Amino acid sequence: MQFREDINGLRAIAVIAVVLFHFNSSWMPGGFAGVDVFFVISGFLMTGIIFEGLEQENFSILRFYVARANRIIPALALLCIILLIFGWFFLSPTEYKALGKHAVSSVGFISNIIYWLESGYFDSSSHEKWLLHTWSLSVEWQFYIIYPILLILSSKVLSLKMTKKMLLLGTVVGFVFCVLVTYKWPNASYYLFPSRAWEMMIGGVAYLYPSRFGDKQNKVLEIIGVLFILGSYFFVTKETPWPGYLAMFPVIGAFLIIQANSKNSFITGNLIFQKIGTWSYSIYLWHWPLVVAIAYFSLSKNFMYIGIISSIFLGYLSNKYIEKIKFLNDFNTPISYLRSKPIIIAISTVSLGLIVYSTNGFIKLSPIEYQNLINSSTPSPYRSMCHISEYRAPEKSCEYFGSKITWATFGDSHSTEIAYAMALRLKERNIGLKHFSFSGCKPSYKETESFSVCAKWYNQSVSYIIESKKIKNVIFNHRFTNMLFGGTAEHYPVIDEPIVTNETIRLTKHMDELILKLAESKDNIYIFLPIPELNKNIFKLINNATKSNASLNDIASTDINWYNKRNKYIINHFNSAEFPNNVHLLNPADAFCNNEKCFAVRNGIPLYFDDNHPSVLGAIELVKLIK
Repeated sequence: MQFREDINGLRAIAVIAVVLFHFNSSWMPGGFAGVDVFFVISGFLMTGIIFEGLEQENFSILRFYVARANRIIPALALLCIILLIFGWFFLSPTEYKALGKHAVSSVGFISNIIYWLESGYFDSSSHEKWLLHTWSLSVEWQFYIIYPILLILSSKVLSLKMTKKMLLLGTVVGFVFCVLVTYKWPNASYYLFPSRAWEMMIGGVAYLYPSRFGDKQNKVLEIIGVLFILGSYFFVTKETPWPGYLAMFPVIGAFLIIQANSKNSFITGNLIFQKIGTWSYSIYLWHWPLVVAIAYFSLSKNFMYIGIISSIFLGYLSNKYIEKIKFLNDFNTPISYLRSKPIIIAISTVSLGLIVYSTNGFIKLSPIEYQNLINSSTPSPYRSMCHISEYRAPEKSCEYFGSKITWATFGDSHSTEIAYAMALRLKERNIGLKHFSFSGCKPSYKETESFSVCAKWYNQSVSYIIESKKIKNVIFNHRFTNMLFGGTAEHYPVIDEPIVTNETIRLTKHMDELILKLAESKDNIYIFLPIPELNKNIFKLINNATKSNASLNDIASTDINWYNKRNKYIINHFNSAEFPNNVHLLNPADAFCNNEKCFAVRNGIPLYFDDNHPSVLGAIELVKLIK
């Protein structure tokens, strides 16, 4: 395919936005939409390669795959190898293990699935994942695998002309699907291929149905396209459901610029954009580890500027010395393709990552006290099975151990380990517990089904618990302050003053009504006040203590005054509420804090498994508060 300066310049528009957003999101709040622009470009170029081959009847799917491997794998594998070497010297075993896992998933092009399973893209923990940005490469590679197969089958069963029409129809259907799943399964829609496919397919539409306008009209198309893209960069934020219907702006913007096919354009054809566009893939690869390094080593904000310059410089070096290597693209037999050097490089990198992961980051080289803490900072073994993130009928909720189910736990993820720990305690008397928890669930009692992803489940579960004659005791727990006001301990000791809205008042009132209703029909209601949040992941706090040769028996995090101020609204509310005598308030600070500090590790017990959820051992300490 003939080189197009406008598309090269469009790459620059995409990568600049992503880099600026990642180094400082306030500069370009919607800069992450640059990835959507990249997807459109990929779809255009791949469609061109495939259709040229199909029309000339010489398309080889193996040659196509190897060409993509030649383009993507060498620079990516080099980055992974350098990070794994870096990790040996600077990362703790837990961090190194995670890096090994992510290196394998990146070069294996399944990292989008791994990161979807782990957490959201904009979570604070994202800055602890050195290869998080490779999710988009995995989406593209999955497109490269599936797309040519579908086009080949369609061209054989139908015709090339009909295949073009089917692609146009598929793009529309894909967009509608994307909008629907963005609001139903936001994390999945962000990361996974099915909700992103339409963005690459519309690039294919741009190739198959080029503009028939004149130069003046195409110039207008280019300007509109640029405005659409810039609008998404500055008016979309990370709070915007993505890639919902608003993703059409950067996608349509990229589509219009490609359609305009402007030659010698000042916007896309200037020297700076041409250079950055040429280096864009490698710039994209290198910029994110630099972002993470700044956060990991707690460097000052001024290092952002050094990071941006370094991203461009490393991108230039990677492009010149790695990307431009000419690897063999065609082999005599299908089996001979295994001699492809990029594929050998990928297998070697995956093997290295697997060694790091399977040895738990070589944790056995660490002191035994450290190993014991790390190995004990674990969630409930039933978390993945019993803690839900989408609707499940209340009667199908997990039941633990005893045959007499007289207890229930109800709430969000903060109640998951409490459920398991309480069940262990009750097991001795053959008493069982039914576990109701939904991930990230706002208190949604009496709210409509559209209020939250858990509202339907929430109200049905309340009804089930109230109507159950077996259940006599209920433990109620939420991450109350976070659910009502947002925020974390990430910026400790700073506290964002909570704004009490009408919604906050309504949800609080409904919680009181829920508690009173439960108290009417049950023997005891136990309410856990907010569990103290850590300012860093417990593994990081343990690692920091180890590096500084501090005691691992007691590792403090935030202070008790910060905890009380952070949770002032909900603590004051519950303490002043007029509940009947069978409602018992339990304060986790009594177990996790002393008069001055709140701990990540106390008396040699790791109380958490991340930065806010209690570990099983921590939950055992919490349920001791239930008399």
